[in-house]
Amino acid sequence: MGKPGRTKDYVFPPRISNQYFLCDLDFPLLEFPRFSICLTFPSLSFFLPSLSTGLSPLLDIPRLPCSPHRLPSPTVTRGAPCLKHSALYLTVPPPLSPGQLSRINRAPVQHDSHGGSPSSSSVVNNFLDPNEPTFSEARQSRMHFYDNQRKVDYVLAYHYRKRGAHPGHGSPGHHGAPLAVISNGEMGKEPNAAGQEAMMIEMGPLDALEEEKKEQREEFERNLVEAGLELEKDLENKSQGSSFVRIHAPWQVLTREAEFLKIKVPTKKMYEIKSEGSIAKKFNDILQKMSYPLQPRVPEHSNNKMKNLSYPFSREKLYLYNIQDKDTFFDNATRSRIVHEILKRTSCSRANNTMGINSLIANNIYEAAYPLHDGEYEGPEDDMNDRKLLYQEWARYGVFYKFQPIDLIRKYFGEKIGLYFAWLGLYTSFLIPSSVIGVIVFLYGCATIEDDIPSKEMCDQQNAFTMCPLCDKSCDYWNLSTACGTARASHLFDNPATVFFSIFMALWATMFLENWKRLQMRLGYFWDLTGIEEEEEHSRPEYETKVREKMLKENKNLVQKMETDKTESDDEDDDDKLTWKDRFPGYLMNFASIMFMIALTFSIVFGVIVYRITTAAALSLNKATRSNVRATVTATAVIINLVVILILDEIYGAVAKWLTKIEVPKTEQTFEERLILKAFLLKFVNAYSPIFYVAFFKGRFVGRPGSYVYVFDGYRMEECAPGGCLMELCIQLSIIMLGKQLIQNNIFEIGVPKLKKLLRKLKDETEPGETDSMQSKHPEQWDLDYSLEPYTGLTPEYMEMIIQFGFVTLFVASFPLAPVFALLNNVIEVRLDAKKFVTELRRPDAVRTKDIGIWFDILSGIGKFSVIINAFVIAVTSDFIPRLVYQYSYSHNGTLHGFVNHTLSYFNVSQLKEGTQPENSHFDQEVQFCRFKDYREPPWAPNQYEFSKQYWSVLSARLAFVIIFQNLVMFLSVLVDWMIPDIPNDISDQIKKEKSLLVDFFLKEEHEKLKVMDSVQRNQSREEHSSHKSRAASFRQASRSQRGSNASSASQHTDV
Repeated sequence: MGKPGRTKDYVFPPRISNQYFLCDLDFPLLEFPRFSICLTFPSLSFFLPSLSTGLSPLLDIPRLPCSPHRLPSPTVTRGAPCLKHSALYLTVPPPLSPGQLSRINRAPVQHDSHGGSPSSSSVVNNFLDPNEPTFSEARQSRMHFYDNQRKVDYVLAYHYRKRGAHPGHGSPGHHGAPLAVISNGEMGKEPNAAGQEAMMIEMGPLDALEEEKKEQREEFERNLVEAGLELEKDLENKSQGSSFVRIHAPWQVLTREAEFLKIKVPTKKMYEIKSEGSIAKKFNDILQKMSYPLQPRVPEHSNNKMKNLSYPFSREKLYLYNIQDKDTFFDNATRSRIVHEILKRTSCSRANNTMGINSLIANNIYEAAYPLHDGEYEGPEDDMNDRKLLYQEWARYGVFYKFQPIDLIRKYFGEKIGLYFAWLGLYTSFLIPSSVIGVIVFLYGCATIEDDIPSKEMCDQQNAFTMCPLCDKSCDYWNLSTACGTARASHLFDNPATVFFSIFMALWATMFLENWKRLQMRLGYFWDLTGIEEEEEHSRPEYETKVREKMLKENKNLVQKMETDKTESDDEDDDDKLTWKDRFPGYLMNFASIMFMIALTFSIVFGVIVYRITTAAALSLNKATRSNVRATVTATAVIINLVVILILDEIYGAVAKWLTKIEVPKTEQTFEERLILKAFLLKFVNAYSPIFYVAFFKGRFVGRPGSYVYVFDGYRMEECAPGGCLMELCIQLSIIMLGKQLIQNNIFEIGVPKLKKLLRKLKDETEPGETDSMQSKHPEQWDLDYSLEPYTGLTPEYMEMIIQFGFVTLFVASFPLAPVFALLNNVIEVRLDAKKFVTELRRPDAVRTKDIGIWFDILSGIGKFSVIINAFVIAVTSDFIPRLVYQYSYSHNGTLHGFVNHTLSYFNVSQLKEGTQPENSHFDQEVQFCRFKDYREPPWAPNQYEFSKQYWSVLSARLAFVIIFQNLVMFLSVLVDWMIPDIPNDISDQIKKEKSLLVDFFLKEEHEKLKVMDSVQRNQSREEHSSHKSRAASFRQASRSQRGSNASSASQHTDV
């Protein structure tokens, strides 16, 4: 502040909220002993009644906020004391009446004289009089500014809280005077309050924080205006609440950014897409006629035989494009994408020079930034939009039988989300043949169950295989025929057809990935994604903060570095980025945390094993529960595993995100890839650890009678069922898979968003503050979209499908019906995700991408890993290899008769350890030898209870099968990969044809342009020539007339 009494020129630059600054003025009223205060006023007429003298030149100041001569406009300039801990007092003049305010807001818009400036049509803060109707009569569209002409391309939302009003020390006469909101958050007395005098407002710590946020928002919005965008804000007429900044991109900005981003747009040239050949064309025509009832009724599917030539937008070649209407040439998704790119690269110096809207949202300057939906998804048919069309033809459960309108999805949500739903649709359609084959394999097992010789031998009571006790003391000897039901059920999944099905599923996974690559190339061609370059990504806010902290730390020792070593200038580039040394603590923390989480998962699996052992021992003591011990323990353990998996999934998702933040990746793409890898690793281990235990470890380390392996004192390791562990593996896999799909993928996805929406609604209702009844009756589109859930990415959607893909491929040899349940789940999942994106989420930003990224590598890895897993499941878990070895090596007649007796070894019960014999045995006959399942020498052999020759022959056959199966399937997969080209032949030909057509089109347009230019030049030369002739004729005529006048004057002179 200057001293009172001096005079100087008063310059009031316009402010972004239609307020004017009274800053750095020599005005005695604004003198404070310790602070330099800058007051804001809503308009010039605010202080004209009291400051009219000497300020008349200010009446000619233009009201447009994008003036090129704008000065910095801090609302409060902090002095030496800290603003957050010092009391500030603002002098607030009397408020305007609503009539004055409406006259100010409806002032005529003045245009800048600079022709190319974006300020020529920019209007910021179109404050409206709240007493006038603006919602039903004046508004024609909720997608436009209040002038009903400019479309809202993007919305910024923030929460404001006005500073508390307390009587200051200098105004004792105004104690308890009511305050009213003036313009953009300023406060003054209500119009009906007694007196129109200024008062003092004390600023507390929260007020200072709100002022700081407000200043950062205003600077960021000024920078947006300087970038050419047009903004509109409403009056903050509540004590606190949410406010919206609506953004419109004019044609000049759209064309500039489209050229900068190299966005491909259609040209005037159209050409016909030809089929490969006559046979393929006829086949496609037949398929289209047959599938016509399944096609969605959307315009994009009506004409797929013609295509526009596309070319990156260029302002110098506007004659190439079919620009009929500038407002609709760029669709809504492209317009919002352009605005989002501007928002991401616009800086804010007050917020520590942060770059982009994401940094401001992370610092709570803004709450949200999102594009608008295209209106309501429910309503009359005459008001149709893309969102409503998607809801009717895609996002309802009633249209589950229809194909997805992929082109419309891509148009509305962008290429990234379009590719996800295209991948999900292809995956679901590929599950149909695998489901059919799986059902056939299961029915084959049902049909051949009566012909299975091993199960018949087990169920035959005449064989009388006396088995050794399953536990110490309390368990008695038992007959193998009591496990008849388990043996017969195992045959449903453990039969020769499962081997064929495993080979088929390995080839199925390869064919699915190859067909996805072909579909991806086809979509890339039709969506003009071929040849797009990777867009340069901006740094994440956390990365910028870390770099800034590093630079500040380096600057403290800058002088010492320059004095000690001047040759370090070569490493100056490392100051503005993070090196591996800076990230090493984060990497170390990541490694230690991931190892701890994996160990925690294994510990929980071991805890469930201990539960199974102890529960089985406890139930065996009771005669009433002894008969159902195995079924009870298996069912309860699987349920416990499912609950633990669901809980740990949520925990591991949060932990993976936290660990990725510790690494401080530079870009969002790097952050997403590292997050996906960590989350997938943790969730993969969590979901499949119990299944791996049952498949490969259960029953392998039991020992033998007389030499059992004990976990704790008196608790033996659990054994597999008499029919093998494959049946238990099937139960474990089916319950975990179905439980995850039903609870996590469906109930959570439906219930959690609705619960969040209900809680947010209750919070808004209980939030103190004034409510606008007119706005609640007629909510704007940005209000409706703000109440929706924010879009958080496709990682959860992909992750649940990838885990399901693992269930379908990894252990499919033990559960052939897995593809059937996956298919039923995905039919619902497609519509569930569609409804969530259309009705429950804010509209995502349109992101252009050529592929699904790292998810394809994960799918390919799972497909290759499934070959190894299924080979070991067939060789180790099932009885397929022991049956083959017995049938072709030990059987007398080449059949499986005697196979059960061949797999059972003898044990002399007199060699049982003291205290482990059955107490009060109720067996009918005296037992001398009991049987147990293993390949060991009998007690009468010289090396009793050692592994027999049959054991080593079966083991070698198992290893040989694993090697042969793996190499055979891998070879077939490579053969399928080689036979199916990644790029379809017709698409390859069309791409070549499009290039040649584009060149011809350019030459033709350039030739026509040159002809037009030549004709214009000829016309100009003719006009110049004719004008030159006319000027020469007029000059000769003038010279002749001048000579005649001279001659006449001379003759007159002579006569005189």
